[in-house]
Amino acid sequence: MKAVIFDLNGVFLKSEFLSDRMQKSYGVKTEDFLPALKEIMGKARMPGVDDSYALWKPYLTEWGVEITQKEFFQFWFSGESLAQELVDYASQLRENDLEVFILSNNFRERTEFYREHFPELFEAVNNAYFSWETGFVKPDEGAFRNILEKNDLNPEDCVYFDDSSSNVATANLLGIHAQKYEGLEKTNATIEALLQ
Repeated sequence: MKAVIFDLNGVFLKSEFLSDRMQKSYGVKTEDFLPALKEIMGKARMPGVDDSYALWKPYLTEWGVEITQKEFFQFWFSGESLAQELVDYASQLRENDLEVFILSNNFRERTEFYREHFPELFEAVNNAYFSWETGFVKPDEGAFRNILEKNDLNPEDCVYFDDSSSNVATANLLGIHAQKYEGLEKTNATIEALLQ
């Protein structure tokens, strides 16, 4: 094994569901919020979207939520926290001559927030691949093939962890050893077994 690939949100970053927070803070019903989130993320995660807030604005207006772009993204992203123990573990993996990557479906404003507020995360990995930069959105096979090709890796050289079953399934179909992320202890046990 040569490389460990991690998803980002739900793995390195923890947070309460945005839908729950919007309901608590602004009274937006979850059943109204989730379809909007799915639709908007389908667009915002792709290249060429200069202003993700513009996609949200009609919905926020409909819900009676008066909030600026800066306030909205601050509300959203400030609710996320770094799993420091996993960041430290990623650094240890690199010290043991393994390559470590992040593969994330994410949009520009959120990525920029992470790069500014969590620099230690990006220092702990060899590289991070975001869908809005690559054009590949998981579970599309292209997202995984891209990271393999860019780093001259074969599928069997890699292990992948994600909190999404569909992303794990795609990685496994390609021959990457992939499993759902269930905490640091299980992750370490899997990696140790593969290194035997």
